[in-house]
Amino acid sequence: MKTYAGIPEENASLENSKVMLVTVPYDGTSTWGKGADKGPELFLDASENMELYDIETKTEPYLEGVFLAGEISEKSSPEAMTEAVYQKTKSLLENEGKLFTLFGGEHSVSIGSIRAVGEKFENLTVLQFDAHTDLRPDFHGSTSNHACAVFEASQKHNLVQVGIRSGDIEEMQYIQEGNCFWAHEIHKNENWIDDVLAKVSGNVYITIDLDAFDPSIAPSTGTPEPGGLQWYPTLELLKKVFEKCNVVAFDIVELMDSPFSKPTAFLSAKLYYKMLAYYHLKG
Repeated sequence: MKTYAGIPEENASLENSKVMLVTVPYDGTSTWGKGADKGPELFLDASENMELYDIETKTEPYLEGVFLAGEISEKSSPEAMTEAVYQKTKSLLENEGKLFTLFGGEHSVSIGSIRAVGEKFENLTVLQFDAHTDLRPDFHGSTSNHACAVFEASQKHNLVQVGIRSGDIEEMQYIQEGNCFWAHEIHKNENWIDDVLAKVSGNVYITIDLDAFDPSIAPSTGTPEPGGLQWYPTLELLKKVFEKCNVVAFDIVELMDSPFSKPTAFLSAKLYYKMLAYYHLKG
């Protein structure tokens, strides 16, 4: 039996796990760097090669259990993939008291999971870490394109965007005023973490596109943009979000296969595990 991070089987069953993990190896609409379909495999491999004791929190998050809830392999169309993710997420959310997590794949995989989570949890905030706005209503003939990843969320929920430094002029009309924390402004604002926290409350879905990070620490993404977030400030914000809010789900996307993928794969593995540590700290 394959388990997350190679943890013992007694920590990997649905019954004994407080966390559910779905993988979506989809890369059907990316327009530049291809290889995000290999992201889940790279992430799981890196996870098996990290220490399971978290020094910062002095905890072993895996002891709370992580259930590998399956791979969504639907690739016939972007819309079919979105529907498959939606249905799988909706089904898993019937398991009360468990955290839903997802690892992509390109960012379009988040559309279906955010849709399902938004139906279950009222007053949802979607906290997006990203280099790109991803607010196109449709792109290349599809509403399930990676460039549309959070458009639906912007229309239905409180969308808070962090680290944005790229977007088309047509997307600017969909930016929620005061809720977008541009990378060039974060760079000059010592209080940006508190400013983000002021916009985030209640039930929260966190979606992290790895290109939110600066390419110096996360180069293997589909469209790396200069001027991104750094490791420790991002962890500080995440920890405070978990402390303040009811995080009901999160995803990490856009890990791309490349000859230099290992540093980004390991970053994604550590990031996922850190988020589990912060989630369990709250009890």
